[in-house]
Amino acid sequence: MSAQNTAAPHGANARRGPFRVGDRVQLTDEKRRINTITLEAGGEFHTHQGVLSHDLIIGTSEGSVVENVEGVRYQMLRPLAKDFVLSMPRGAAVVYPKDAAQIIQFGDIFPGARVVEAGVGSGALSISLLRAVGDQGYLHSYERREEFADIARGNIATVFGGEHPAWNLSIGDFQEKVLEIEEPGSVDRVVLDMLSPWECLDAVATVLAPGGVWTNYVATVTQMSRVVEAIRASGQFTEPDCFETMVRGWHVDGLAVRPDHRMVAHTAFLITTRRLADAQEGIPKAKRMKEHGYSAEDLNAWTREHDAEQWTESALGERGISPKKLRRAAKDANRPNRVREGENVSDIEN
Repeated sequence: MSAQNTAAPHGANARRGPFRVGDRVQLTDEKRRINTITLEAGGEFHTHQGVLSHDLIIGTSEGSVVENVEGVRYQMLRPLAKDFVLSMPRGAAVVYPKDAAQIIQFGDIFPGARVVEAGVGSGALSISLLRAVGDQGYLHSYERREEFADIARGNIATVFGGEHPAWNLSIGDFQEKVLEIEEPGSVDRVVLDMLSPWECLDAVATVLAPGGVWTNYVATVTQMSRVVEAIRASGQFTEPDCFETMVRGWHVDGLAVRPDHRMVAHTAFLITTRRLADAQEGIPKAKRMKEHGYSAEDLNAWTREHDAEQWTESALGERGISPKKLRRAAKDANRPNRVREGENVSDIEN
């Protein structure tokens, strides 16, 4: 075998072995409070409970327990990908790990796949897609806003220890740029996380190979309705599947077993469909759809004659992001030791 074939996948070496300078470490105390630090030679972690020297951690095995100068014990582990995603610098809202897992599974993202995605946001989904396609795969991400792209570049470089060989990033409108870059029928999978994915239907149909999977991530029922009706009307795809995922933890303490009071409920809807071969007509649903008396206002919400202002972030209930916050997130994402000491991942997640 060649050295290229036997080399560890990109970023894998940083996920195993003793702790080294530059590694991120989760410190969990006896009250289950989690703090994430970045190891530095001679560095120190300070809390009201005392000081912990980084040198005591460097060179030790993952899963070890260490004590600070006051005898406070900490369990030490490397953060998982989900931990990083929930605490990383962000501009746009991130795709939650529970949704990213569904996209990888139901979108059938496989090693070596050719995948395109839009928009990138802060890079959370891109990280999961790159881990799935591997070094020999291909992920081309499209993002309209340069400030979001800067944040994504920094976050992805942090996770993989540098640039990932399978990743490409282009700035611009997906429906235009993807036709300039990708050959017709050359893409295995398409993943869209945007306000109006139905506007990209023709572009997706052009670049997606027959049998390829198209996954949409949308936040509201009105977006989901319009995407599904556009897919059905095109006749170029299979009947779309729509679903959402809710995750509820459980409290387990002896016989005191009950659901947690808090849960990660609705974050977004996922819509999956597959590309049919050219000149083929899809098989419609066996059950005839009922006729409904929609009002003119309802019909206008998912027809091409709609007011473009209906599909803005504010109209869909999404909070805007200030330029100041974007600049700060980009700065944090691209600095070397950017995980702040004392950052409590569990608080961010909740």
